[in-house]
Amino acid sequence: MRELWSPSVPYAHLLLRAAVVYVFVLALLRLGGKRQIGQMGPAEFVALLLVSNAVQNSMNGGDNSITAGLVLAATLVACSAAIGYLSYRSKRLADFISGRPVLLVYRGELVARNLEKCRVAVHELRALLRHQGVQDLKEIHEAVLEANGSLSVLKTADLPPRA
Repeated sequence: MRELWSPSVPYAHLLLRAAVVYVFVLALLRLGGKRQIGQMGPAEFVALLLVSNAVQNSMNGGDNSITAGLVLAATLVACSAAIGYLSYRSKRLADFISGRPVLLVYRGELVARNLEKCRVAVHELRALLRHQGVQDLKEIHEAVLEANGSLSVLKTADLPPRA
């Protein structure tokens, strides 16, 4: 019963391990691109599941007590809250963590350099555009891949008339 609640690793180790793993996995996911969870392909989803499994032991140091699990969970939530707060206070950090919006279509033309930079294939972009009711690139004034992975489209027809 004692091993159920008594961690075999010092609390400071658990806190440090969780914080280091959190920052490392956050950086890995940031390098992975801007897709939302719902936009992940099967390979990306499997990779995310395997990463979570792979880092588990590096966080708990072999300690499977309930207390260690609670300390790790609280540390991860605290890290997330801290990153959220710091991102709110610093645009530079927010841009680093979340990225910036990227223009993918401008005045009906693909911005190929940005598509490549964001690793968005033309067929994927066209599928996203069809979901928004756009059949032809010529209908688009701007299509922007937002920092959260969503696609914002401003149709030429929706622009106010020029004076």
